[in-house]
Amino acid sequence: MIFETHAHYDDESFNDDREALIRSLPEKGIGRIINVGASIETTKTTLELAAKYDYIYAAVGVHPSDISGLNEETFAWLKEQASLPKTVAIGEIGLDYYWDKEPEVQNAQRYWFRRQMELARETNLPVIIHSRDAAADTMEVMRDAHAEEIPGVIHCYSYSKEMAQEFIRMGYYIGVGGVVTFKNAKKLKETVESIPLERILLETDCPYMAPEPYRGTRNDSSNIPYVIAKIAELKGITAEEVEHVTEQNARKLFSKVNW
Repeated sequence: MIFETHAHYDDESFNDDREALIRSLPEKGIGRIINVGASIETTKTTLELAAKYDYIYAAVGVHPSDISGLNEETFAWLKEQASLPKTVAIGEIGLDYYWDKEPEVQNAQRYWFRRQMELARETNLPVIIHSRDAAADTMEVMRDAHAEEIPGVIHCYSYSKEMAQEFIRMGYYIGVGGVVTFKNAKKLKETVESIPLERILLETDCPYMAPEPYRGTRNDSSNIPYVIAKIAELKGITAEEVEHVTEQNARKLFSKVNW
């Protein structure tokens, strides 16, 4: 079964058909899903989904573009949610300089990234890291936090194959989704070719990043076979091997649950 490691089924784009869609996924080969918080509010809705569906698990955390919702009170609340049985990660956390270019905002992003890395250490959970246009600072924060002691995944990977090797040396996994099927995704394809399959996780980031041939439409976990097929093609192996190894990878990283 496919292990989907990064979804946002609480997004409003699923409001009209959320329940029917989620209930249809197991029959489409999707065995487990991690729904990922991106703000305090979406962490709450993520936890509601995890409570409702046996095969959905939660990541609790605040995306760098939503840190305005973080303060000592909400941070303490996040820590409480980390202890829930179906909370398997802290995320998504990190840096995003694509949207936020003001120095004071970027400084605040780094502060809350560090705090959430420490939260992961304290709660013994892995991290799901979002990093966009912030490669050097992401690496600096991770090194300062001794990220080699905090397992995790670099979600929706977009940097070079050389930097991917740096993250892997720190013990991290590389999240690969629909972008790998895009014709212009040269860097990601090179990364997938060059890193071990044992360091790749499957994800959608749905409702975003739908693969070819559905690029530009609402994404969901049933599209992951297109990602699997492209990874298999790039690595010269079977789709079955990609599915099996990436599932085992996810089980190892999100090890709080006895899968």
